[in-house]
Amino acid sequence: MTIPGAKTAVEWLVSVAPDPDACRWEWERNPLGVALLPAGRRWDVLILPGELGRPTLDVLRLILDRPGPVLADFGHSRLGFFVPAGTASRWLGTGVRGAGRGSWIVVPYPGRATGGVRWLELPDGEGTLTDPAVLELAMHEAAACVLTHGGRKS
Repeated sequence: MTIPGAKTAVEWLVSVAPDPDACRWEWERNPLGVALLPAGRRWDVLILPGELGRPTLDVLRLILDRPGPVLADFGHSRLGFFVPAGTASRWLGTGVRGAGRGSWIVVPYPGRATGGVRWLELPDGEGTLTDPAVLELAMHEAAACVLTHGGRKS
């Protein structure tokens, strides 16, 4: 199954690799469908615990036409929100981990199912990222809903 925009998403993602052609070649042939890509060049990733990450993504989907890319690990115990490069080094938030320059991220091939990490929001190939200020507001809203409703929507 081909996902619309998967090819441009692949090109955008591999553009950060030290050798984009070799990365693309290996990624397309990797039976696991994942690649290690360096953070801190075009994007950083803020990693939230699933209990906060899932409702945060719900809020972002309500307030934005298109959130930036979002990854989930197996079981959705952690979600990774792609934000502008440099954000991770400035982010202050309890329980939120940042992957910036010097970090590597396991990234699934766009549009292909894997046994572990998967896309909840695919990259659009144009570089759309989540604005950190909007992400922070969405996190506050999500946290308030989790505390008030125990994670249930009313």
